[in-house]
Amino acid sequence: MTTQTMTKEQFVELLRPLAQALQGFDVDAKDAAVLCAAKLPFASPAVAAVQRAAIANIASDWMLPKSNAGIRFGRVVKDLLGFSVDAVLMDVPGPKHRHPNGEIDLCMATKGAPKFDGHDAGWVVYGKGSVHVPTVRGGEMLILYFLPAGAIEFLTA
Repeated sequence: MTTQTMTKEQFVELLRPLAQALQGFDVDAKDAAVLCAAKLPFASPAVAAVQRAAIANIASDWMLPKSNAGIRFGRVVKDLLGFSVDAVLMDVPGPKHRHPNGEIDLCMATKGAPKFDGHDAGWVVYGKGSVHVPTVRGGEMLILYFLPAGAIEFLTA
């Protein structure tokens, strides 16, 4: 896969093998991020292709069509094999939220040496019922959020 821009539909097809591999993944497992990285290595051809395409399409009208408080975001797909997939480009903290079914994040550095909630680029996994304020420090990251059953609850306090 080249780093050319593509349509949303083409990008969703690139995501399909990742979503397929993540089906049934236990977000509550001990060392879930390590298990996720073993299942879908960050440098594997499938994950690398998604990374290149995601970064190449940051300026597209479909990847990150919305913005709020310095964060750009968008829903890439509402249902892909039981996941919704959201894209977020951030270098400031995002809104506090809860993951009823967990969250599996593919984090890609776009500027500097960023860390997402203290983690380098790669996979970050949150268990069922977890709550956090997503925070990127040290640069900018593009993050693809795989949300089982599309479940997310934004919190005001």
